Amino acid sequence: MSPPLEQLEIGLGEGEAAARVAGVDEVGRGPLAGAVVCAAVILDPARPIAGLDDSKRLTARRREALAALIRERALAWALGRAEVEEIDRLNILQATLRAMVRAVEGLTLCPTLVLVDGNRVPPGLRAPARAVVGGDGCEPAIAAASILAKTVRDAEMVAAEQHWPGYGFARHKGYGTRDHLEALHRLGPCPLHRRSFAPVARALHTTV
Repeated sequence: MSPPLEQLEIGLGEGEAAARVAGVDEVGRGPLAGAVVCAAVILDPARPIAGLDDSKRLTARRREALAALIRERALAWALGRAEVEEIDRLNILQATLRAMVRAVEGLTLCPTLVLVDGNRVPPGLRAPARAVVGGDGCEPAIAAASILAKTVRDAEMVAAEQHWPGYGFARHKGYGTRDHLEALHRLGPCPLHRRSFAPVARALHTTV
């Protein structure tokens, strides 16, 4: 049975905006382990945040500082996610689209427009939406969403290192680096690994 659609984290900033544009982005489609995390953010034009950019272009320290400002100044923000079981059951694309919808549903303000990073709009959104290729580098609300999603997911993968040591989650955040693949074949998959992903599936049969 599919898990219920549920909001996972909600924030509400001060101020009101006539046009409430929500930016949506995800982090975690490519890794071999961990959840995919999506964020939706409605920025407050009266409280601009300098330095918003694609989270991949920012240092970890800068991302953390900006994430704190986003939580403080945004009109509204929310996170949605899809766990490993759902990713394996549906596939990563469909799980990601569901997580995006959950993030938008978690917003305490209904957006007048949703801008989604990439080339696909998830079905079932409660507001008009359009996809923006490269949006995390050109749309401030999408950039803010990418920063929130990445800081949350990275923190989860650092914490995962304590529960499942030996894989190097704190370093590679679940991506298929050489040391991650070596650890995967040496130790076998842990509960965080996505068994529908080919390197993990191979490791199930070749663990030494």
